[in-house]
Amino acid sequence: MAGSRRERARHWQYDDLPGVDLLRARYIRKTFVRHTHEHFVIAAIADGVEVFHHGGGDQYAGAGALALVNPDTPHTGRAGVPEGWRYGAVYPSPEVVAAIAAETTTLRGAPGFVRPVLDDPYAVRLVHQVLRATDEGNALAADTLLRVAVTRLLRLNGGTLPRREVRTAGARIAARARAVLEDRMAGPPTLERLAAELGTSPFALLRAFRDTYGMPPHTWLTDARVRRARRLLDAGTAPSEAALAVGFTDQPHLNRHFSRIVGVPPGAYQRERKNVQDARGGPPVRSGAWQQNGQQQHAQTYGTTAEGSRTAPSYGTPSASASPSDSPASPSE
Repeated sequence: MAGSRRERARHWQYDDLPGVDLLRARYIRKTFVRHTHEHFVIAAIADGVEVFHHGGGDQYAGAGALALVNPDTPHTGRAGVPEGWRYGAVYPSPEVVAAIAAETTTLRGAPGFVRPVLDDPYAVRLVHQVLRATDEGNALAADTLLRVAVTRLLRLNGGTLPRREVRTAGARIAARARAVLEDRMAGPPTLERLAAELGTSPFALLRAFRDTYGMPPHTWLTDARVRRARRLLDAGTAPSEAALAVGFTDQPHLNRHFSRIVGVPPGAYQRERKNVQDARGGPPVRSGAWQQNGQQQHAQTYGTTAEGSRTAPSYGTPSASASPSDSPASPSE
């Protein structure tokens, strides 16, 4: 079973689940650097253990558990056992989660998750069933199962997210620094120059920024660059052009950071977006086998089978955790 030891990942969208990103992955050596997501992370662990730093400490999620991260929450990710971890994940937008919460829960305000790890094999199965339904082109099932899964997780582990209000002088300085970095992403100032522009000292700015956003300015900037690169790639911009537009020196520079945050290289990420657009209006593709039509590819079912055994996952591309280069898609495992 040498193939099962290879790192693979597929990050894609399904046209009939707007506002939701999807992921299947097996990682062994992969390490996710400190980063954030604009969407929620609902990661259902199928095998192995994932460790992620969240809220000041390491969190452990094993088979049958979910790793749950709220939007704009700094966290990392790595294997907790030598064999790594295999999982499927859905990334619903805050708007999607808020709409579900308003209809099915009594939560008021911005809904979110209270604990970062939840042991719930039933919810894990629901997440994998959402992914399976998208493979099969079953929009009704995918939408239904996603709503059931999010509702269950909010009822078991939901709460109202605190509002991030800028009250202290340090938080106001951090917010101004963030605005400068967003505006000058392709050519940011040094820490010393940025502090001088804001009328403070470098270490005072560094401390205020870390306290407000959970990471130093240079780490936040890399995260923000990858976020903006994702939007450019979604819009059809070539990876090499996106790299320069957001301030990376070249495409390999983008590849390295993109893979460490998103989990797949930018070229593979963009190909999946293109596949969604190309597949609109096309017939559904059966799960369980690779079907190829031009550039279009669909992954086989990745979930639980009878009597607890699991099917071997197929992925669209190597994870590229050991190399910054953008690897071509391959259906073989």
